[in-house]
Amino acid sequence: MDKNGDLNVSDEKKNEVRRWKHGENDGTIVVGGNGQGNRLSQLYYPTYIFVDEDRSIYVSDRRNDRVMKWMKVAKEGIVVAAGKGRGNSLTQLSNPQGVIVDHLGNVYVVDCYNHRIMRWCEGCCEGSIVVGGNGKGDEPNQFNHLGGLSFDVQGNIYVVDGFNHQIQKFEIDLN
Repeated sequence: MDKNGDLNVSDEKKNEVRRWKHGENDGTIVVGGNGQGNRLSQLYYPTYIFVDEDRSIYVSDRRNDRVMKWMKVAKEGIVVAAGKGRGNSLTQLSNPQGVIVDHLGNVYVVDCYNHRIMRWCEGCCEGSIVVGGNGKGDEPNQFNHLGGLSFDVQGNIYVVDGFNHQIQKFEIDLN
């Protein structure tokens, strides 16, 4: 939901995000909708989305291993995290999932197959590991198939650790 109460939904099959205003039946394509691909106007298996205060939409473009930002009424997105192919360097993601943006514009993304949460500061080409990155497992500093993430008002981050059947909480410095 965005600040206007409109519902935004990613469609993995149609490679698009639609926005529904209250009472609409079909919704409007606001991201993608140009077929499957890796151009800036396309997505390939979009999953999680985040809508900021300006109604820009951040999309985990899963099979392109990147996070895209689409500003309101844009015809193309911009890559804000990764986009250098699948991998485990600080410029890459592997199967991005949950995405959220803090009040400073930093993008946090679940890097599922690398078992870590990454942060990209606004304008940076390289991310940093916030938590995880210690291989797959069930120890407190490990994950197994991460999903969604969220912040609370104190700045703690919560992450769904799917195959370990738990939600983990971490204190994160947001400044």
